[in-house]
Amino acid sequence: MLQKIFGLDKSITNVKTEIIAGFTTFLTMAYVLAVNPNILSITGMDKGALFTATVLAAFIPTLLMGIYAKLPFALAPGMGLNAFFAYTVCLAMGCAWQFALTAVLLEGLVFIVLTVTNLRDKIVYALPRSLRESISVGIGLFIAFIGLQNAGVVVDSSATLVTLGDLSQPSTLLAIIGFIITSVLLVLKVKGSLLIGIVITALVGIPMGVTQFNGVISTPPSIEPIFCKFEWTEIFSTKMFLVVFTMLFIDLFDTIGTLVGVSMKANMLDEKGYPLRMRQAFMCDAIGTTAGAILGTSTVSTYVESAAGVSEGGRSGLTSTTTAICFLLCLFLAPFFLALPSAATAPVLILVGLMMLSAVTKIELDNYLEAVPAFICIIMMPMTYSISDGIIFGVLSHVAIHVCSGKFRQVAVGTYVLAALFLLKFLL
Repeated sequence: MLQKIFGLDKSITNVKTEIIAGFTTFLTMAYVLAVNPNILSITGMDKGALFTATVLAAFIPTLLMGIYAKLPFALAPGMGLNAFFAYTVCLAMGCAWQFALTAVLLEGLVFIVLTVTNLRDKIVYALPRSLRESISVGIGLFIAFIGLQNAGVVVDSSATLVTLGDLSQPSTLLAIIGFIITSVLLVLKVKGSLLIGIVITALVGIPMGVTQFNGVISTPPSIEPIFCKFEWTEIFSTKMFLVVFTMLFIDLFDTIGTLVGVSMKANMLDEKGYPLRMRQAFMCDAIGTTAGAILGTSTVSTYVESAAGVSEGGRSGLTSTTTAICFLLCLFLAPFFLALPSAATAPVLILVGLMMLSAVTKIELDNYLEAVPAFICIIMMPMTYSISDGIIFGVLSHVAIHVCSGKFRQVAVGTYVLAALFLLKFLL
């Protein structure tokens, strides 16, 4: 039954491992329940309604990912895309949040069409193998950087962009303690070490004043203020086209990067080196974005934090189904789950980043024709704070170096098409 519903293979994993993996994924990405409403509420949207919409927009596609795609990936309103929604579309461009929600809906519908017609698959196939290997490494560095930021170990600097944070701060000190605790558990090969590390770190944070519990159960706020609030008057305008195109572009390559990178880490690839059941995963993402727009939130994306659950051994849809159930419970248990500080989950992100570096050994580092574009892809992800930008610069450098060195025949036609689209994106 478990094989039929979730694709669980008992020779690879078991129920206990899958549940622990799902709960671990949830804990590492639960921050979205606090951050997404905070970001989108600056547009004038109701914050309480946004919390409920965020929970449901994570639950629906993640459950679909578990039962339909049978993959251990979780989805939720994407970080970065919510900032584009709020700060660029609404504040900088002066558009109403209803306009932005309409753009998200149109993007989701276009994604469904691209998935049904297999165009998203063809885009993945157009990525050179060296770049597919580098995506996993780049994502590892990216999420490790996010973990260091959440821990307060790395902070912004007007002089050098980033610098060392104040290590005497309680939250930063707690994250360092949690990093050591979780690392020791990994060294001792304790099963469920990432999850246990999060829980122990949160408990240590209580006497330090970092972890604070303010109740357990609350009634879910209504989503009526933002539910199906669309604006149809400008759907054929140039402004709408540019917004939809940008959202589509960012979401497409963030999702591709996450699927390829995390699938590679989980060794869930077919004989050609592509992610298993990729089309089903894309469909879950597309439906999630469409449903999210209806509920009243920004673009839904596959989360790179899924790597935390994969690192705990998650290999089937039971992992993502567990994550989905955890999100649904947050409708009533939000005060409890949101009490887990980012300092408790930051160490896990850093260590998962380490675990994803293993793919670098598969890159031909002594072949500069492949190594240079791979390096650009890897380094640009954390430096630009974007998975999609890392892929973009990786592909552009791959084509440019091959053409300029006279090796243009070694580049696939699909890769040239991707490069042309990337240049178009910059021109727009």
